[in-house]
Amino acid sequence: MGCDNTDPDPVIRPTPYEIEYPFTINKYLPPMIIPEDNPMTVEGVALGRKLFYEKKLSGDGTMSCASCHMPDVSFADSSKFSVGIDGIEGKRNSPNIVNAGWMNDLFWDGRAESIETQALAPVTNPIEMHSTWIDVSQKLMLDEEYVSLFNAAFGTIIIDSMLVVKAIAQFERTLISGNAPFDKFLANEPMNWSTEDFAAAYNGFMIFMDETKGDCFHCHGDETNPLWTDNLFHNNGLDAVFTDLGQGEITHNPSDNGKFKTPTLRNLLFTAPYMHDGRFNTLEEVVEHYSTGLKNSPTIDPLMKKVDQGGINLSAVEKANLVMFLKSLTDSSFVVNPNFQNPNQ
Repeated sequence: MGCDNTDPDPVIRPTPYEIEYPFTINKYLPPMIIPEDNPMTVEGVALGRKLFYEKKLSGDGTMSCASCHMPDVSFADSSKFSVGIDGIEGKRNSPNIVNAGWMNDLFWDGRAESIETQALAPVTNPIEMHSTWIDVSQKLMLDEEYVSLFNAAFGTIIIDSMLVVKAIAQFERTLISGNAPFDKFLANEPMNWSTEDFAAAYNGFMIFMDETKGDCFHCHGDETNPLWTDNLFHNNGLDAVFTDLGQGEITHNPSDNGKFKTPTLRNLLFTAPYMHDGRFNTLEEVVEHYSTGLKNSPTIDPLMKKVDQGGINLSAVEKANLVMFLKSLTDSSFVVNPNFQNPNQ
């Protein structure tokens, strides 16, 4: 009677990934909530990083996630609107991907409840990657390296859409930014700023926090909210008549028309143009909007308290100081972090 002395297939046990939190993130935020069905692993993050830059996810092999979320501009798009593989232009500016692990209701209109859900849509969107998940899965399964990487990360050689987006989501959760000059100030570390620039930025923060001046903190938080967003939706007075309904397009509730998600203020120096439609090219233009450019509409946010006066009417010095504070939230180390760069080059 013969016997089989071969060992059984080894059980795949991916290595748990330990998230490193910067000082202000660690001090003021709870640990990131990780979905039970998608735990962070070293193998999963590495696979997700590779997939984030993988052009096989598009119909013609010319576009990846990074095509619209580029690392050197804080994983945003420097173009007003991104252009898909068929040359069709989208209608909104691609938001940056910063500290997304603490975010909810993603996209400008909040249509995705998780990073996994968000990562699922662009592949099949006809004005973005314009592919099918069957086609993408087949292309990846024909690549021996990907088969090996999926097996190491998830213990299977069957590649499907859910595993792809789980890996991408794991990588995106590592995109943590918290090393800006203002973070260093809060951590009592050297900012490497001149005395004049620091004074201007601090005065700008005071304007940011003053309800009679900038009154920015109601939507963007204060020093105890290192996300610099309330994760909510507001009509901030961009238009009197809406050409884009924003959240109202998803909820079909007229009271949500013209509302868009509050973006993070982190790394704004890298992420121009600004607003959901990229209408402002500079931070000075953004501040001027709130100072003199507010437009009334039925769903205008009550926080736009001076809309009847056109805005908060800051002085030239106050506007310059507020811009300097916004610049102090720029984490230059984030955009050059080697752990976030393209591994396929």
